[in-house]
Amino acid sequence: MMLFGSCGIAQSRPTRIAVLDLGTTPTGSRAASEIRKIFQAGEPRESRQEFELVDRDQSRAAALGAGFKGSLNMGVPEARDLGSAMACDFYFVGEAQTAKRSPSTGPDYYESYATVFLVSARTGRLVLWERPAIQGDSPGAAEKALLATLGSDESRQRYVVAIRRAQEDERAERVIAVESGAQIIEVMSDDDTDPNQEVRAPRPYRRLKPPYPEAAARAEVEATVDVLVDIDARGEVGRVEIARWAGYGLDQSVIDTVKQMHFFPAQREGLAIPMRVLLRYNFRKPPLPNRSQ
Repeated sequence: MMLFGSCGIAQSRPTRIAVLDLGTTPTGSRAASEIRKIFQAGEPRESRQEFELVDRDQSRAAALGAGFKGSLNMGVPEARDLGSAMACDFYFVGEAQTAKRSPSTGPDYYESYATVFLVSARTGRLVLWERPAIQGDSPGAAEKALLATLGSDESRQRYVVAIRRAQEDERAERVIAVESGAQIIEVMSDDDTDPNQEVRAPRPYRRLKPPYPEAAARAEVEATVDVLVDIDARGEVGRVEIARWAGYGLDQSVIDTVKQMHFFPAQREGLAIPMRVLLRYNFRKPPLPNRSQ
């Protein structure tokens, strides 16, 4: 389907961080608590000076008031609105569970996993995603190991670096502030081929299907990724920006695929023009192989 259509580290105030529970399970609540500890007072000095943790109850109430129901496949405006409601600069969302696994070969085991998404409230972009998964002989052992991973110095460093990098990138974008000049058409489907219309949308020479990443396959993810693409008057792809993110490597799969595409350029009254288009990719779990053959 095709649809057309904070400052740096030396800052005057701490960066406000909100952490929502990772789902509704007990594991999700405890996993979020480990992430909160990274940014709480009493942690290393640079974190106390650099970050301020938004109260858990305040974050939860604000998210509920904004209509957030736990989605991990958000459009950029939706993600910005959620961050604004929580009055933060960055926030964590996700899900975490502990489940029993019964493989076709080998003994049963327990797995604790956490899907962690770090989002910029200013831009609505997905800054970082990860999905640590730990196996154990008992649910308690698996969860304990997962919580230790989430609360480790390595995780703290990874999150802090991602936040700092996002702040620097956002500051650079504000400084550059260059308009692409591409025309935006809000909605135009592939079937809009009326020869009498003044503007004709770009058409790809060849449609390419983004591969379904292994990380998404392991998590059995189904999601939609929207991407804004600037196409110049020669039909070449310019800026590519995710408008609805999903994590699990799906966003990067879409970006890599779109950058390989070439288009017949958009036209107005027979003349080629640059245009920004919104491409939508729906990812579904691949069918299970037929083991009877």
